[in-house]
Amino acid sequence: MVDATLRTHKLHDLSHVGLRISVGVLFIVHSLGKFDTGAGGFFSSVGLPSEMAPLIGLLELIGGILLIAGVLTRIASSLLAIEMLVVMVYLKKLQSFSGKNGLELELLIFVILLTVIVLGPGRISLSHAVKKLPRFLH
Repeated sequence: MVDATLRTHKLHDLSHVGLRISVGVLFIVHSLGKFDTGAGGFFSSVGLPSEMAPLIGLLELIGGILLIAGVLTRIASSLLAIEMLVVMVYLKKLQSFSGKNGLELELLIFVILLTVIVLGPGRISLSHAVKKLPRFLH
């Protein structure tokens, strides 16, 4: 019989860190292209100011680092989830689930970020190691 002790199992802690690391690495890798000189042209082509490219790149880079480290994970996940919503609604215009301009990757990332917001950083994180941080900053 499964009881409430399942939540304290080591696999639960590993799943927290696995979610955080996978989405953090994805955002870090995805942010690097936004510091390139051609990124401003893409932003202009979709109707956004080209000056937003490095700002969004910083959001993704710093947010990814914070997720991997397990510090301020709820705040970083919230900001990145808002970015994913903007991408799905404004850029992709909710056209289709899969195929060209499909939402499947953004939707998957969005759901992972929502999961991290709900679960928090977990026990394998810097937030857990430094217990002096207020809970809402986890």
